[in-house]
Amino acid sequence: MIRTVVTALALSLTAPLAAQTPAVATDNAEMAAMFAADQAERQGDIDWIAVSRNDAERRKRTRALLDHGMLSTADDYYAAAFIFQHGGEPEHYLLAHVLAVHAIALGHDKAEWIAAATLDRYLHSIARDQVYGTQYSMSSIAPASQGRYDPEFLPDTVRTASGVEPLAEQSKKLQEMEQRRRERWPEASR
Repeated sequence: MIRTVVTALALSLTAPLAAQTPAVATDNAEMAAMFAADQAERQGDIDWIAVSRNDAERRKRTRALLDHGMLSTADDYYAAAFIFQHGGEPEHYLLAHVLAVHAIALGHDKAEWIAAATLDRYLHSIARDQVYGTQYSMSSIAPASQGRYDPEFLPDTVRTASGVEPLAEQSKKLQEMEQRRRERWPEASR
């Protein structure tokens, strides 16, 4: 009898604890699908008008998922960071940076690069020098460039630890971009 009472008491005390144990978070399938679509649209021949329209829809839906607590894993936040990185406003890039940092905090092993890129894009969008050197531009009317950039702000050890190319590789990439620009728009190099 005492054994039955003790067992019943033990079970009644552990049941509430078991109910309080958080479930293992699973990736949000909708977020994963939006991330896959975001990346796929940026391959091959790109229809930038369609991409821009789709990017806006993905940002709107990602914001709703975020606001309703539907994102919970490192992969969710990593994907959301990319969605907002492809925005058009400083607030998009700042939110992307926050999401990337949260993905790192949750243990995502590849989120360092997107955290660096989102910070640079945010700084660039508010007319400040980028610090990692992740943002490049190329057009028919101007040489390939990284825009405002303070290459001395960070040492290459920090860049490479964040998955960003060291200065020598950035310089080489910029030269290659300029060569492609001249090939694509030969009239621009006259």
